Amino acid sequence: MGYKMTNQNNDYRRKKFAKITFYGAALEVTGSCHLVEANGQRVLLDCGLHQGSSAAKKMNSSAFDFDPSKIDMVVLSHAHLDHSGSLPKLVAAGFNGPIHCTTGTAKLLRILLEDSFKLYFHDIERNNIRRKRSGRELLEMSYHAEDVEKVLSLCHAHHYKDSNEIAQGIVLRYQDAGHILGSAIVELTVSKDQQSKTIVFSGDLGNPDTSLMQNPTPVEHADLVLMESTYGDRNHRGQADTLAEFKYIIDEVGRDGGNILIPSFAVGRTQELLFQLGYLYQQGFLEGWKVFLDSPMASKVTSVYDQSMAQLDHKDTELMRSYGSIRLEQFLPCLTISETVEESMLINERQSKAIIIAGSGMCTGGRIRHHFKQRIWSKDTHIIFVGFQAQGTVGRRLVDGTKRLKLFGQDMVVKAKIHTIGGFSAHAGQDELIQWAKAFGGEPKFYLVHGEQRAIVELRDQLLMRVNINADIAVKGASVYL
Repeated sequence: MGYKMTNQNNDYRRKKFAKITFYGAALEVTGSCHLVEANGQRVLLDCGLHQGSSAAKKMNSSAFDFDPSKIDMVVLSHAHLDHSGSLPKLVAAGFNGPIHCTTGTAKLLRILLEDSFKLYFHDIERNNIRRKRSGRELLEMSYHAEDVEKVLSLCHAHHYKDSNEIAQGIVLRYQDAGHILGSAIVELTVSKDQQSKTIVFSGDLGNPDTSLMQNPTPVEHADLVLMESTYGDRNHRGQADTLAEFKYIIDEVGRDGGNILIPSFAVGRTQELLFQLGYLYQQGFLEGWKVFLDSPMASKVTSVYDQSMAQLDHKDTELMRSYGSIRLEQFLPCLTISETVEESMLINERQSKAIIIAGSGMCTGGRIRHHFKQRIWSKDTHIIFVGFQAQGTVGRRLVDGTKRLKLFGQDMVVKAKIHTIGGFSAHAGQDELIQWAKAFGGEPKFYLVHGEQRAIVELRDQLLMRVNINADIAVKGASVYL
Protein backbone atom coordinates (compact mmCIF):
# COMPACT_ATOMS: atom_id res chain seq x y z
CA MET A 1 0.00 0.00 0.00
CA GLY A 2 3.02 2.32 -0.21
CA TYR A 3 3.63 2.59 3.55
CA LYS A 4 7.40 2.07 3.35
CA MET A 5 9.25 5.18 4.44
CA THR A 6 12.21 6.81 2.78
CA ASN A 7 15.57 5.17 3.60
CA GLN A 8 18.19 7.53 4.97
CA ASN A 9 21.90 6.76 4.77
CA ASN A 10 24.23 6.28 7.70
CA ASP A 11 26.07 9.57 7.16
CA TYR A 12 22.79 11.40 7.52
CA ARG A 13 21.92 9.43 10.66
CA ARG A 14 25.19 10.49 12.29
CA LYS A 15 24.20 14.13 11.75
CA LYS A 16 20.62 13.70 12.95
CA PHE A 17 18.93 16.24 15.22
CA ALA A 18 16.34 13.75 16.36
CA LYS A 19 15.01 10.24 15.91
CA ILE A 20 11.25 9.67 16.02
CA THR A 21 9.77 6.19 16.57
CA PHE A 22 6.05 5.50 16.18
CA TYR A 23 4.66 3.27 18.95
CA GLY A 24 0.92 3.96 18.61
CA ALA A 25 -1.77 5.63 16.47
CA ALA A 26 0.09 4.42 13.39
CA LEU A 27 -2.48 3.21 10.84
CA GLU A 28 -5.00 3.30 13.72
CA VAL A 29 -6.87 6.06 15.51
CA THR A 30 -6.23 5.28 19.19
CA GLY A 31 -3.16 4.70 21.34
CA SER A 32 -1.23 7.87 20.44
CA CYS A 33 2.44 7.38 21.40
CA HIS A 34 5.60 8.61 19.63
CA LEU A 35 9.15 8.67 20.99
CA VAL A 36 11.47 11.57 20.16
CA GLU A 37 15.17 11.05 20.92
CA ALA A 38 17.19 14.27 20.80
CA ASN A 39 20.18 15.77 22.64
CA GLY A 40 20.48 12.65 24.78
CA GLN A 41 16.84 12.93 25.91
CA ARG A 42 14.00 10.48 25.32
CA VAL A 43 10.78 12.49 25.04
CA LEU A 44 7.46 10.63 24.73
CA LEU A 45 4.76 12.46 22.78
CA ASP A 46 1.50 11.20 24.34
CA CYS A 47 0.95 7.89 26.11
CA GLY A 48 -2.54 6.82 25.08
CA LEU A 49 -4.83 3.85 25.51
CA HIS A 50 -5.84 1.60 22.63
CA GLN A 51 -9.64 1.76 22.68
CA GLY A 52 -12.04 -0.87 21.45
CA SER A 53 -12.01 -3.60 24.12
CA SER A 54 -12.63 -4.01 27.86
CA ALA A 55 -10.63 -1.90 30.32
CA ALA A 56 -8.79 -4.96 31.64
CA LYS A 57 -7.91 -6.23 28.19
CA LYS A 58 -6.76 -2.79 27.01
CA MET A 59 -4.44 -2.31 29.96
CA ASN A 60 -3.17 -5.86 30.44
CA SER A 61 -2.90 -7.13 26.87
CA SER A 62 0.58 -5.84 26.05
CA ALA A 63 3.69 -4.32 27.55
CA PHE A 64 5.32 -1.15 26.30
CA ASP A 65 7.60 -1.55 23.29
CA PHE A 66 10.24 0.51 25.12
CA ASP A 67 11.66 0.72 28.64
CA PRO A 68 9.51 3.22 30.60
CA SER A 69 12.30 3.76 33.15
CA LYS A 70 14.50 5.18 30.37
CA ILE A 71 11.95 7.79 29.22
CA ASP A 72 13.10 11.22 30.43
CA MET A 73 9.83 13.10 30.04
CA VAL A 74 6.34 13.03 28.51
CA VAL A 75 4.81 15.82 26.44
CA LEU A 76 1.01 15.51 26.27
CA SER A 77 -1.07 16.99 23.47
CA HIS A 78 -4.37 16.75 25.41
CA ALA A 79 -6.32 14.85 28.05
CA HIS A 80 -8.40 12.36 26.00
CA LEU A 81 -7.59 8.83 27.14
CA ASP A 82 -6.39 7.67 23.72
CA HIS A 83 -3.61 10.23 24.27
CA SER A 84 -3.12 10.07 28.07
CA GLY A 85 -4.72 6.90 29.42
CA SER A 86 -1.56 4.75 29.71
CA LEU A 87 0.33 7.27 31.86
CA PRO A 88 -0.40 5.45 35.16
CA LYS A 89 0.85 2.20 33.63
CA LEU A 90 3.97 4.04 32.44
CA VAL A 91 4.62 5.28 35.98
CA ALA A 92 4.00 1.82 37.46
CA ALA A 93 6.58 0.42 35.01
CA GLY A 94 9.31 2.80 36.17
CA PHE A 95 8.80 6.24 34.59
CA ASN A 96 9.60 9.07 36.99
CA GLY A 97 10.11 12.19 34.85
CA PRO A 98 8.10 15.36 34.27
CA ILE A 99 4.84 15.26 32.32
CA HIS A 100 4.36 18.47 30.37
CA CYS A 101 0.84 19.61 29.44
CA THR A 102 -1.27 22.75 29.10
CA THR A 103 -3.15 24.32 32.00
CA GLY A 104 -6.46 23.12 30.52
CA THR A 105 -5.19 19.55 30.23
CA ALA A 106 -3.96 19.63 33.83
CA LYS A 107 -7.49 20.56 34.98
CA LEU A 108 -9.06 17.63 33.11
CA LEU A 109 -6.47 14.92 33.64
CA ARG A 110 -7.46 13.97 37.18
CA ILE A 111 -11.10 13.48 36.19
CA LEU A 112 -10.27 11.24 33.24
CA LEU A 113 -7.55 9.15 34.86
CA GLU A 114 -9.51 8.55 38.08
CA ASP A 115 -12.57 7.47 36.11
CA SER A 116 -10.45 5.25 33.87
CA PHE A 117 -8.89 3.57 36.94
CA LYS A 118 -12.31 2.95 38.47
CA LEU A 119 -13.50 1.21 35.29
CA TYR A 120 -10.26 -0.77 35.07
CA PHE A 121 -10.42 -1.87 38.72
CA HIS A 122 -14.03 -3.06 38.47
CA ASP A 123 -13.32 -4.83 35.17
CA ILE A 124 -10.41 -6.71 36.75
CA GLU A 125 -12.64 -7.62 39.71
CA ARG A 126 -15.39 -9.01 37.46
CA ASN A 127 -12.89 -10.94 35.33
CA ASN A 128 -11.26 -12.46 38.39
CA ILE A 129 -14.58 -13.63 39.83
CA ARG A 130 -15.20 -15.57 36.61
CA ARG A 131 -11.62 -16.84 36.52
CA LYS A 132 -11.76 -18.01 40.12
CA ARG A 133 -14.97 -19.94 39.47
CA SER A 134 -13.40 -21.65 36.46
CA GLY A 135 -10.09 -22.36 38.17
CA ARG A 136 -8.06 -20.06 35.89
CA GLU A 137 -5.13 -17.86 36.90
CA LEU A 138 -6.22 -14.48 38.26
CA LEU A 139 -5.36 -11.23 36.49
CA GLU A 140 -2.85 -8.86 38.09
CA MET A 141 -3.37 -5.09 38.13
CA SER A 142 -0.85 -3.37 35.85
CA TYR A 143 -1.18 -0.17 37.91
CA HIS A 144 -2.94 1.08 41.05
CA ALA A 145 -4.62 4.22 42.41
CA GLU A 146 -1.33 5.55 43.78
CA ASP A 147 0.10 5.50 40.25
CA VAL A 148 -2.69 7.85 39.13
CA GLU A 149 -1.75 10.20 41.97
CA LYS A 150 1.90 10.04 40.98
CA VAL A 151 1.05 10.94 37.37
CA LEU A 152 -0.78 14.02 38.60
CA SER A 153 2.12 15.00 40.86
CA LEU A 154 4.52 14.83 37.90
CA CYS A 155 2.50 17.24 35.74
CA HIS A 156 4.00 20.59 34.72
CA ALA A 157 1.37 22.92 33.26
CA HIS A 158 2.18 25.52 30.58
CA HIS A 159 0.25 28.32 28.89
CA TYR A 160 -0.27 28.47 25.14
CA LYS A 161 2.45 30.32 23.19
CA ASP A 162 4.99 30.32 26.07
CA SER A 163 8.43 28.94 25.21
CA ASN A 164 9.76 26.55 27.86
CA GLU A 165 13.18 24.90 27.83
CA ILE A 166 12.30 21.40 29.05
CA ALA A 167 15.84 20.03 28.60
CA GLN A 168 19.20 21.33 27.45
CA GLY A 169 18.69 22.42 23.85
CA ILE A 170 14.99 21.39 23.69
CA VAL A 171 12.30 24.08 23.80
CA LEU A 172 8.57 23.26 24.04
CA ARG A 173 5.82 25.58 22.88
CA TYR A 174 2.11 24.79 22.85
CA GLN A 175 -0.40 26.25 20.37
CA ASP A 176 -4.19 25.91 20.63
CA ALA A 177 -5.43 22.88 18.65
CA GLY A 178 -9.11 23.81 19.10
CA HIS A 179 -10.15 20.19 19.83
CA ILE A 180 -11.11 20.18 23.53
CA LEU A 181 -10.26 22.38 26.51
CA GLY A 182 -6.46 22.45 26.77
CA SER A 183 -5.82 20.59 23.51
CA ALA A 184 -2.55 21.58 21.93
CA ILE A 185 -0.32 21.50 18.91
CA VAL A 186 3.16 20.59 20.15
CA GLU A 187 6.24 22.43 18.88
CA LEU A 188 9.62 20.99 19.91
CA THR A 189 12.67 22.97 18.81
CA VAL A 190 15.95 21.08 19.08
CA SER A 191 19.21 23.07 19.07
CA LYS A 192 22.55 21.47 18.24
CA ASP A 193 25.87 22.77 16.92
CA GLN A 194 24.48 26.32 16.68
CA GLN A 195 21.61 25.13 14.51
CA SER A 196 18.01 24.36 15.36
CA LYS A 197 15.26 22.18 13.92
CA THR A 198 11.58 22.10 14.83
CA ILE A 199 9.27 19.11 15.16
CA VAL A 200 5.53 19.86 15.14
CA PHE A 201 2.99 17.32 16.38
CA SER A 202 -0.59 18.31 15.54
CA GLY A 203 -2.21 16.33 18.35
CA ASP A 204 -5.91 16.24 17.46
CA LEU A 205 -6.86 19.27 15.36
CA GLY A 206 -10.29 20.70 16.08
CA ASN A 207 -13.21 21.26 13.75
CA PRO A 208 -13.49 25.05 13.22
CA ASP A 209 -17.26 24.73 12.70
CA THR A 210 -18.01 23.40 16.18
CA SER A 211 -18.92 25.55 19.17
CA LEU A 212 -17.03 26.62 22.30
CA MET A 213 -13.50 25.92 21.00
CA GLN A 214 -11.17 28.38 19.32
CA ASN A 215 -10.01 27.56 15.78
CA PRO A 216 -6.79 25.50 15.49
CA THR A 217 -3.74 27.77 15.36
CA PRO A 218 -1.99 27.84 11.99
CA VAL A 219 1.71 27.01 12.33
CA GLU A 220 4.07 28.40 9.74
CA HIS A 221 7.41 26.76 10.47
CA ALA A 222 8.57 23.18 10.99
CA ASP A 223 11.20 20.82 9.69
CA LEU A 224 9.16 17.70 10.44
CA VAL A 225 5.39 17.42 11.06
CA LEU A 226 3.42 14.58 12.61
CA MET A 227 -0.19 15.19 11.54
CA GLU A 228 -3.40 13.48 12.56
CA SER A 229 -5.60 11.94 9.86
CA THR A 230 -8.76 10.82 11.68
CA TYR A 231 -11.10 12.27 9.03
CA GLY A 232 -8.59 12.40 6.22
CA ASP A 233 -11.06 10.81 3.81
CA ARG A 234 -14.09 13.05 4.33
CA ASN A 235 -15.45 16.46 5.21
CA HIS A 236 -18.04 17.24 7.85
CA ARG A 237 -21.32 18.96 7.13
CA GLY A 238 -21.35 22.66 8.00
CA GLN A 239 -22.77 23.82 11.32
CA ALA A 240 -26.01 25.16 9.81
CA ASP A 241 -26.72 21.86 8.02
CA THR A 242 -25.68 19.88 11.11
CA LEU A 243 -28.08 21.77 13.37
CA ALA A 244 -30.85 21.47 10.77
CA GLU A 245 -30.35 17.69 10.69
CA PHE A 246 -30.26 17.53 14.50
CA LYS A 247 -33.50 19.53 14.75
CA TYR A 248 -35.16 17.36 12.10
CA ILE A 249 -34.35 14.16 14.02
CA ILE A 250 -35.55 15.64 17.33
CA ASP A 251 -38.77 16.85 15.69
CA GLU A 252 -39.38 13.48 14.02
CA VAL A 253 -38.79 11.51 17.24
CA GLY A 254 -40.96 13.93 19.22
CA ARG A 255 -43.90 13.50 16.83
CA ASP A 256 -43.57 9.71 17.11
CA GLY A 257 -43.37 9.81 20.91
CA GLY A 258 -39.92 8.24 20.95
CA ASN A 259 -36.65 8.80 22.78
CA ILE A 260 -33.09 9.66 21.76
CA LEU A 261 -29.88 8.09 23.04
CA ILE A 262 -26.60 9.91 22.37
CA PRO A 263 -23.36 8.09 23.21
CA SER A 264 -20.96 10.93 23.90
CA PHE A 265 -17.41 11.51 25.03
CA ALA A 266 -17.41 13.16 28.45
CA VAL A 267 -14.82 15.73 27.39
CA GLY A 268 -15.61 18.11 24.54
CA ARG A 269 -18.48 16.42 22.74
CA THR A 270 -20.86 16.53 25.70
CA GLN A 271 -20.24 20.23 26.30
CA GLU A 272 -20.79 20.96 22.59
CA LEU A 273 -24.12 19.10 22.74
CA LEU A 274 -25.23 20.94 25.88
CA PHE A 275 -24.44 24.25 24.20
CA GLN A 276 -26.37 23.38 21.01
CA LEU A 277 -29.34 21.95 22.94
CA GLY A 278 -29.29 25.07 25.10
CA TYR A 279 -29.46 27.23 22.01
CA LEU A 280 -32.41 25.20 20.69
CA TYR A 281 -34.13 25.51 24.07
CA GLN A 282 -33.65 29.27 24.15
CA GLN A 283 -35.30 29.41 20.71
CA GLY A 284 -38.33 27.55 22.09
CA PHE A 285 -37.63 24.33 20.19
CA LEU A 286 -37.41 21.77 23.03
CA GLU A 287 -40.90 22.21 24.48
CA GLY A 288 -41.93 19.04 26.33
CA TRP A 289 -38.47 17.48 26.07
CA LYS A 290 -36.30 16.44 28.97
CA VAL A 291 -32.51 16.20 28.54
CA PHE A 292 -30.61 13.81 30.82
CA LEU A 293 -26.86 13.96 31.26
CA ASP A 294 -26.18 10.52 32.68
CA SER A 295 -22.45 10.72 33.30
CA PRO A 296 -20.85 11.79 36.58
CA MET A 297 -17.56 12.30 34.74
CA ALA A 298 -19.18 14.50 32.06
CA SER A 299 -20.79 16.52 34.85
CA LYS A 300 -17.40 17.16 36.47
CA VAL A 301 -15.88 18.07 33.11
CA THR A 302 -18.75 20.46 32.37
CA SER A 303 -17.99 22.23 35.68
CA VAL A 304 -14.36 22.63 34.55
CA TYR A 305 -15.58 24.12 31.25
CA ASP A 306 -17.83 26.51 33.19
CA GLN A 307 -14.80 27.62 35.22
CA SER A 308 -12.74 28.10 32.03
CA MET A 309 -15.03 30.34 29.98
CA ALA A 310 -12.19 32.78 29.30
CA GLN A 311 -10.40 30.09 27.27
CA LEU A 312 -13.44 29.28 25.15
CA ASP A 313 -14.75 30.91 21.98
CA HIS A 314 -15.86 34.43 22.92
CA LYS A 315 -18.80 34.66 20.51
CA ASP A 316 -20.33 31.51 22.02
CA THR A 317 -19.81 32.58 25.62
CA GLU A 318 -21.27 36.01 24.79
CA LEU A 319 -24.30 34.29 23.23
CA MET A 320 -24.85 32.42 26.49
CA ARG A 321 -24.56 35.63 28.49
CA SER A 322 -27.09 37.33 26.20
CA TYR A 323 -29.64 34.77 27.45
CA GLY A 324 -28.61 35.38 31.07
CA SER A 325 -26.44 32.28 31.39
CA ILE A 326 -22.84 32.00 32.51
CA ARG A 327 -22.91 28.20 32.88
CA LEU A 328 -23.89 25.46 30.43
CA GLU A 329 -26.44 24.04 32.88
CA GLN A 330 -28.19 27.41 33.13
CA PHE A 331 -28.28 27.66 29.34
CA LEU A 332 -30.34 24.42 29.19
CA PRO A 333 -33.03 24.58 31.94
CA CYS A 334 -34.66 21.26 30.89
CA LEU A 335 -31.40 19.44 31.79
CA THR A 336 -31.25 16.85 34.57
CA ILE A 337 -27.85 15.56 35.66
CA SER A 338 -27.88 11.99 36.96
CA GLU A 339 -25.02 11.45 39.38
CA THR A 340 -25.98 8.22 41.18
CA VAL A 341 -26.88 4.79 39.84
CA GLU A 342 -30.36 5.24 41.33
CA GLU A 343 -30.85 8.51 39.45
CA SER A 344 -29.67 6.81 36.27
CA MET A 345 -32.22 4.02 36.70
CA LEU A 346 -35.04 6.54 37.20
CA ILE A 347 -34.52 7.71 33.60
CA ASN A 348 -36.05 4.38 32.49
CA GLU A 349 -39.43 5.66 33.71
CA ARG A 350 -39.44 8.38 31.04
CA GLN A 351 -41.45 6.87 28.18
CA SER A 352 -41.15 9.60 25.54
CA LYS A 353 -39.37 12.82 24.60
CA ALA A 354 -36.20 12.01 26.52
CA ILE A 355 -32.76 12.91 25.17
CA ILE A 356 -30.25 10.78 27.09
CA ILE A 357 -26.57 11.72 26.79
CA ALA A 358 -24.28 9.11 28.36
CA GLY A 359 -20.78 7.70 28.02
CA SER A 360 -18.82 6.12 26.70
CA GLY A 361 -18.58 7.78 23.30
CA MET A 362 -17.74 4.54 21.47
CA CYS A 363 -20.08 2.44 23.69
CA THR A 364 -17.18 0.35 25.03
CA GLY A 365 -18.44 0.82 28.60
CA GLY A 366 -20.25 3.31 30.79
CA ARG A 367 -23.94 3.97 31.34
CA ILE A 368 -24.89 4.16 27.66
CA ARG A 369 -24.79 0.35 27.51
CA HIS A 370 -27.38 0.15 30.31
CA HIS A 371 -29.66 2.48 28.32
CA PHE A 372 -29.11 0.29 25.26
CA LYS A 373 -30.27 -2.69 27.35
CA GLN A 374 -33.48 -0.84 28.25
CA ARG A 375 -34.28 0.63 24.84
CA ILE A 376 -32.23 -0.64 21.87
CA TRP A 377 -34.78 -3.34 21.05
CA SER A 378 -37.56 -0.73 20.66
CA LYS A 379 -38.39 0.87 17.32
CA ASP A 380 -39.28 4.05 19.23
CA THR A 381 -35.61 4.51 20.16
CA HIS A 382 -33.28 6.61 18.03
CA ILE A 383 -29.50 6.51 18.58
CA ILE A 384 -27.49 9.51 17.38
CA PHE A 385 -23.75 9.05 16.97
CA VAL A 386 -21.92 12.37 17.12
CA GLY A 387 -18.31 11.17 17.14
CA PHE A 388 -15.82 8.82 15.52
CA GLN A 389 -16.39 5.10 16.17
CA ALA A 390 -13.16 3.10 16.07
CA GLN A 391 -12.86 -0.40 14.63
CA GLY A 392 -13.82 -3.09 17.14
CA THR A 393 -16.16 -0.93 19.23
CA VAL A 394 -19.86 -1.49 19.87
CA GLY A 395 -20.51 1.93 18.39
CA ARG A 396 -18.79 0.97 15.13
CA ARG A 397 -20.87 -2.23 14.89
CA LEU A 398 -24.09 -0.23 15.28
CA VAL A 399 -23.01 2.36 12.71
CA ASP A 400 -22.14 -0.49 10.33
CA GLY A 401 -25.69 -1.85 10.68
CA THR A 402 -25.55 -4.83 13.02
CA LYS A 403 -29.00 -6.19 13.85
CA ARG A 404 -28.04 -8.06 17.02
CA LEU A 405 -25.96 -7.11 20.02
CA LYS A 406 -24.87 -8.95 23.14
CA LEU A 407 -25.12 -6.81 26.26
CA PHE A 408 -24.51 -8.02 29.81
CA GLY A 409 -24.69 -11.61 28.63
CA GLN A 410 -28.03 -11.12 26.84
CA ASP A 411 -28.55 -11.36 23.09
CA MET A 412 -30.65 -8.40 21.91
CA VAL A 413 -32.27 -7.42 18.64
CA VAL A 414 -31.43 -3.92 17.40
CA LYS A 415 -34.63 -2.18 16.32
CA ALA A 416 -33.51 1.33 17.22
CA LYS A 417 -32.96 3.70 14.32
CA ILE A 418 -29.31 4.71 13.94
CA HIS A 419 -28.26 8.24 12.92
CA THR A 420 -24.76 9.61 12.38
CA ILE A 421 -24.22 13.37 12.55
CA GLY A 422 -20.60 14.00 11.61
CA GLY A 423 -20.81 17.78 11.88
CA PHE A 424 -20.57 17.60 15.68
CA SER A 425 -17.15 15.99 15.39
CA ALA A 426 -14.39 17.74 17.32
CA HIS A 427 -11.88 16.67 14.66
CA ALA A 428 -10.96 18.66 11.56
CA GLY A 429 -12.28 17.26 8.29
CA GLN A 430 -10.19 16.65 5.19
CA ASP A 431 -10.32 20.23 3.89
CA GLU A 432 -9.34 21.70 7.26
CA LEU A 433 -6.45 19.23 7.62
CA ILE A 434 -5.13 20.17 4.19
CA GLN A 435 -5.53 23.88 4.92
CA TRP A 436 -3.59 23.50 8.18
CA ALA A 437 -0.80 21.60 6.41
CA LYS A 438 -0.66 24.19 3.63
CA ALA A 439 0.14 27.00 6.12
CA PHE A 440 3.67 25.71 6.70
CA GLY A 441 6.40 27.57 4.89
CA GLY A 442 9.41 25.83 3.39
CA GLU A 443 9.13 22.12 2.74
CA PRO A 444 8.79 20.25 6.03
CA LYS A 445 8.59 16.47 5.96
CA PHE A 446 5.11 15.19 6.85
CA TYR A 447 4.27 11.88 8.53
CA LEU A 448 0.60 10.97 8.90
CA VAL A 449 -0.55 9.43 12.18
CA HIS A 450 -3.82 8.83 14.06
CA GLY A 451 -5.95 7.50 11.21
CA GLU A 452 -7.37 4.24 9.91
CA GLN A 453 -6.05 2.90 6.62
CA ARG A 454 -8.66 4.32 4.28
CA ALA A 455 -8.56 7.81 5.82
CA ILE A 456 -4.80 8.05 6.02
CA VAL A 457 -4.17 6.84 2.45
CA GLU A 458 -6.79 9.23 1.06
CA LEU A 459 -5.30 12.17 2.97
CA ARG A 460 -1.82 11.32 1.72
CA ASP A 461 -3.08 11.29 -1.86
CA GLN A 462 -5.05 14.52 -1.47
CA LEU A 463 -2.10 16.36 0.11
CA LEU A 464 0.05 15.50 -2.90
CA MET A 465 -2.61 16.29 -5.48
CA ARG A 466 -3.97 19.51 -3.98
CA VAL A 467 -1.03 21.22 -2.23
CA ASN A 468 2.01 19.25 -3.47
CA ILE A 469 2.91 17.86 -0.03
CA ASN A 470 4.55 14.46 -0.31
CA ALA A 471 3.62 12.87 3.02
CA ASP A 472 4.64 9.47 4.35
CA ILE A 473 2.43 7.18 6.42
CA ALA A 474 3.76 6.35 9.89
CA VAL A 475 4.20 2.63 10.53
CA LYS A 476 4.16 1.20 14.04
CA GLY A 477 7.68 0.43 15.26
CA ALA A 478 9.33 2.34 12.42
CA SER A 479 11.80 5.17 13.04
CA VAL A 480 12.49 8.32 11.03
CA TYR A 481 15.28 10.87 11.37
CA LEU A 482 15.36 14.65 11.39
